[in-house]
Amino acid sequence: MARFLPLSQAVAENLRDGDVAAFEGFTHLIPTAAAHEAIRQGFKDLTLVRMTPDIVYDQMIGMGMAKKIVFSYAGNPGVGLLRRLRDAVENGFPHKVEIEEHSHAAMANAYEAGAAGLPCAIFRGYRGAGLAEVNPNIKFIECPFTGERLAAVPAVRPDVTFIHAQKANRKGDVLIEGIIGIQKEAVLAAKRAVVTVEEVVENFDDLHPNLTVLPNWTVKAISVAPGGAHPSYAHGYYVRDNASYLEWDRISADRDRFRDWMQENVIARTSDAFAARVEHLRSEA
Repeated sequence: MARFLPLSQAVAENLRDGDVAAFEGFTHLIPTAAAHEAIRQGFKDLTLVRMTPDIVYDQMIGMGMAKKIVFSYAGNPGVGLLRRLRDAVENGFPHKVEIEEHSHAAMANAYEAGAAGLPCAIFRGYRGAGLAEVNPNIKFIECPFTGERLAAVPAVRPDVTFIHAQKANRKGDVLIEGIIGIQKEAVLAAKRAVVTVEEVVENFDDLHPNLTVLPNWTVKAISVAPGGAHPSYAHGYYVRDNASYLEWDRISADRDRFRDWMQENVIARTSDAFAARVEHLRSEA
């Protein structure tokens, strides 16, 4: 049953050194506030899982939190490289990071398999692709019924999943609207799930047809974090801050500049700072 907790407490109680952790969001509703709280608390040796690692994982990797990432596409959306990830892979700074790369389809199926309690995902994929040559976790099997050659990958079953959503009600149910991505499956696949939300409401009124409601028994903790997806966006609350993604390319290109920015804008701030940072964006949504 979900508990309403301050974000610092929710992260401290549910994330541990060495965990397999998913901070999921597909362009929309990226759980930035939760990731920044994890950075402030200084967790280490994490296996970070996500379909589309962007600047949040770049920051976590640059701060030395990750030993491995399991992912599909990795990049600064609309801009280019994840420079801290590249520095870790190519130069071992701040330390080496193991990578396990998949396709979007493989990651989505792996989460679904994890949510269903299955050991692996089986699907049509990787035909003619080169990833199987460098990723030993991509296997091929023969369908026992048709003889068709199918791809198989291990299920993703995180120790903890973090997502951001628009609303929670007083009972602890969570409402997600807009681009859903793989958040639902990532929560159901995890041993523990923490959700940050823009607000808490009495009831879910005026529901949009493209939505997901996660019942309270699927979530361990809910934290109210207005603006908690910034510089990503939360449908109906604020728009994507494209300027921040462009600026990140400059910040992350230099190790010292990166460290200074993280100290000033993440380490030295509290999660409450998100509300002030995105207030000007709400009027544009």
